[in-house]
Amino acid sequence: MTEGAGEIRVIRIEDEMRTAYLDYAMSVIVARALPDVRDGLKPVHRRILYTMGEMGLSAGSSYRKCAAIVGEVMGKYHPHGDAALYDALVRMAQDFSMRYPLVDGQGNFGSVDGDSAAAMRYTEARLTAIAAELLADIDRDTVDFTDNYDGTQKEPSVLPARLPNLLVNGSSGIAVGMATNIPPHHLGEVADAAAALIDDPEMSTDDLCAMLQGPDFPTGGTIFRYETRRNALTGENETVDAIREMYAHGRGRVVVRAEVAFEETRHGRTAIVVTELPYQVNKAALLEKIADLVTGKRIDGIGDLRDESDRDGMRIYIEVKRDANPHKVLNNLFKHTPMQLAFNLNMLALVDGQPQTLPLKAVLQHYIDHRREVVRRRTEFDLEKARARAHILEGLKIALDNLDAVIRTIRESADVDLARTNLMAGFSLSEAQAQAILDMRLARLAALERKKIEDEYLQVIQLIAELEDILANPARVLAIIKDELAELKRRYAGPRRTRIKDDASREMTDEDLIADEDVVITISRRGYIKRQPVAVYHRQQRGGKGIIGHVTREEDAVEHLLVANTHDWALFFTNRGRVFSAKVHTIPDASRQAKGIPIINLPGVQVETGEVPVATITLPEFTTGQYLVMATRNGIVKKTPLEQFEKVRSSGIIAITIGPDDELAWVDSASGDDDVILATAEGRIARFSEAEVRPMGRQAAGVIGIRLARKGDRVVGMSVVQPEADLLVLTETGYGKRVRLTEFRTMHRGSQGVRLISLEGRKTGAVAAVQQVTDQDVELVLISAGGQVVRTQTNTINRYSSGARGVIVMRLNAGDRVVGIAAFRPGLAERGAVQDNGEASEGPGRSPVGPPA
Repeated sequence: MTEGAGEIRVIRIEDEMRTAYLDYAMSVIVARALPDVRDGLKPVHRRILYTMGEMGLSAGSSYRKCAAIVGEVMGKYHPHGDAALYDALVRMAQDFSMRYPLVDGQGNFGSVDGDSAAAMRYTEARLTAIAAELLADIDRDTVDFTDNYDGTQKEPSVLPARLPNLLVNGSSGIAVGMATNIPPHHLGEVADAAAALIDDPEMSTDDLCAMLQGPDFPTGGTIFRYETRRNALTGENETVDAIREMYAHGRGRVVVRAEVAFEETRHGRTAIVVTELPYQVNKAALLEKIADLVTGKRIDGIGDLRDESDRDGMRIYIEVKRDANPHKVLNNLFKHTPMQLAFNLNMLALVDGQPQTLPLKAVLQHYIDHRREVVRRRTEFDLEKARARAHILEGLKIALDNLDAVIRTIRESADVDLARTNLMAGFSLSEAQAQAILDMRLARLAALERKKIEDEYLQVIQLIAELEDILANPARVLAIIKDELAELKRRYAGPRRTRIKDDASREMTDEDLIADEDVVITISRRGYIKRQPVAVYHRQQRGGKGIIGHVTREEDAVEHLLVANTHDWALFFTNRGRVFSAKVHTIPDASRQAKGIPIINLPGVQVETGEVPVATITLPEFTTGQYLVMATRNGIVKKTPLEQFEKVRSSGIIAITIGPDDELAWVDSASGDDDVILATAEGRIARFSEAEVRPMGRQAAGVIGIRLARKGDRVVGMSVVQPEADLLVLTETGYGKRVRLTEFRTMHRGSQGVRLISLEGRKTGAVAAVQQVTDQDVELVLISAGGQVVRTQTNTINRYSSGARGVIVMRLNAGDRVVGIAAFRPGLAERGAVQDNGEASEGPGRSPVGPPA
């Protein structure tokens, strides 16, 4: 029951609680937790900025104690606790919380580790230059003022906000039954989007998203635009533009990931270095979380963890153990720690005092409408002021034109009031004009001063006309808003910090974390495979002995060598004519001394007993219109469309049907109208048109490509001819040369070929490998059966005629022999497969040498 006005009223407790709670809820929603859509500020932030402006704490002024600022705000406008006020002031000064800080703090204002700011008596602050844009023109009647909490002061209900602060700095807050979470954005992009919406109010969300790429967090990181979701109706996965959907509905989520890089330590290990974290992630808490996961055996492979951050930037150092896969360790970090998290956007703001969830277009439109009102009121204020000044100047001109009469009138008047009355009556002046004449100094009667008054009057008249035209023409108001946005962008925008990545999957896969790099793949006779970075092998001059690239075991010599990219597909063709596929990055990265792992241990490779890989080809994708050309030991060739190998079972598929006493020896790519060359161990070469080999299905056996003249001869190389290419020939004992392919005329398929190189028995041995090269920048990697590897440049090997023996290219140990050669151009990791002629293309890379002698 309540008592009032001399009577007692009976009220149900349920009704009283409901009314009181609703009053409390609306107070929290409107007066505390939610920002206004117009200036993007909550009342506490608005009062702090307005008070600092009143105190003269501009960007060029000296700093003032934060305690003085908090006391001034609390005493005049904000009747709440000083701790909450100081926390709001501190956040506006943190460059890791605000994309464009509004307060310039001096002292300890906290850190990304979660350290709290120093007490307000120790810190000082002033406004930043960009904060002045929020307060600009507030003294020109641009916004309404309301009474403060006790009616003794006036405070603005909203700031003029030339800066589109709601989107630029974002906002977060929890009210009663609702919450807002708006991310910060790049000022330049917001300005461009607002200007475009001014020009075309019918713009769609898609059009706006073309200019506003997405959130731009002060801490950087990477946002994934696309994500894969399951359709609730069809049950199928579909790719969704998460950013576009978020802006279209005013709510949604995007995945944010830390920025990381791999570094090699001085001990030969790999370190994961984190330089940027997702927005609002506590670095100290993250380090503690990682340490707990390592201690609890949730994440294996981390040997050392330390924070190396300093004043130059963030640096979290995570050293990976020698036997661990750094990509899998990073994958687990993204999965189990805040190094990857989802930012849930909810653009809830106050519109005319009511909370509304707003799409991007509505937020921009409300800002434009607010600025239109501000510019209109500012123009009206300036117009009224200009008219008042023109009125005064007109009175002064009348006085100057009737100077003697005015002086006489004043002299004959008994006092000032009578003089003012006489002037008003005698010269038809207003009270303001008469007072201005009375206040005019005698110095204004000089000729030059009289001229200044006339010039000022003309300028004021022109200004009045300009202001009246602005008010009469809404298009001019919008043009002013656009000009102001362009100036804001020019002065404050700066570069974008958060990267936007087009990725259809929010789930991290191992392949996402694999760096694009060139690697050398080696395969031994017994089917052991490994990969190593190309940089392991230093370039040498012709005739060098190289380094050990593969430690061999008894009866397990190196057979195959090729250079590929970690993101390529690798197709493994066996001697029995079957093919298996695997990603290059799934091949283990091993040291020069390691032998690798059996190919059968690779995912998707299940070879049978006695079946060994004889040719490998790498390709970035399965391009339609490309072919694979295959050759066997006995000179049989076949051409099959590349797309028929796109889907390969783990048990393999048939690539070619092999005849008795024959084996598949070579695979290469072709476009359909090239020439093909076949080289044999006895130094013969046949060149014929690819068109003479019709496309066949995978089950076909092929046709004769070259007839072997002598028993025991075999195919050691096949390649599709490239324009203006040289053919690099290498013998078993390390002799080699380059021969222009133009020396070999095109013949019909099935010939015995012509001489390729002059062989001299044991001195040269048989031909071990052939390789096409097209320019002098190509580098070569040569390997012997004993595991010896040489990396050299192509231009160190001279050209010779087809009848020449060549020169020593690789010096071998006793009993060793050359088995393979591959060519590549450094730095082409991002351009696709690296081919044996040194050119990057859309098609597959070339295979290594065929079976050994």
